[in-house]
Amino acid sequence: MSDEDDLDDYEPEPEPDEEDLEKEDDEKETEEWEDYRKEGEEFSEEWMPIPLTENMMKEGLSLLCKTGNGLAHAYVKLELKDRDLTDINLLRSYIHLRYVDISENHLTDLSPLNFLTHLLWLKADSNQLRTARLNELPYLQIASFAYNQITDTEGISHPRLGSLDLKGNHIHMVTGLDPQKLSSLHTLELRGNQLESTLGLNLPKLKNLFLETNDLDPKT
Repeated sequence: MSDEDDLDDYEPEPEPDEEDLEKEDDEKETEEWEDYRKEGEEFSEEWMPIPLTENMMKEGLSLLCKTGNGLAHAYVKLELKDRDLTDINLLRSYIHLRYVDISENHLTDLSPLNFLTHLLWLKADSNQLRTARLNELPYLQIASFAYNQITDTEGISHPRLGSLDLKGNHIHMVTGLDPQKLSSLHTLELRGNQLESTLGLNLPKLKNLFLETNDLDPKT
């Protein structure tokens, strides 16, 4: 069985009711947002360069799965949370990865992820990202870019993406979210941004939209 067959058959576990979760976590999210803002004011964006290394990869890799024709195996899950990383270029060589957590680092560039065409799940929260732009990733279903410095919603065009988290960024206007390219998107998290209107949110399949803590005019 090929990687593509495995990915086509992949069905994520049912998610708990979003409304209940949001009610329970509302206070926690507010506190996290305030902490993030304070940290941004206290610390400089200049960090000592720390590139991803092979040793870090060995420590973070897990979940051995079949690849290709089923005769070979590779690790498909990677956890690199809170490693102070500034560079993940090494990921270009790990093309079989499906689950990647690179949150709580100092990353400004996610372009190496463009080589991970089997990626299903991505968490890149709490970095120094100014954009969530990536090449189209055909199997990506869940992506989180919360608590970064992202200013727009351009360059997000993954056909199987179901859940997108952009809370706690600096987004003033939603642009570039093409309903034809985001035909599976059902959950969009935009709390804690600087949105002034809901223009650009023309996503017919959307079921869950979170917009609290923005600068929205009730008339828009």
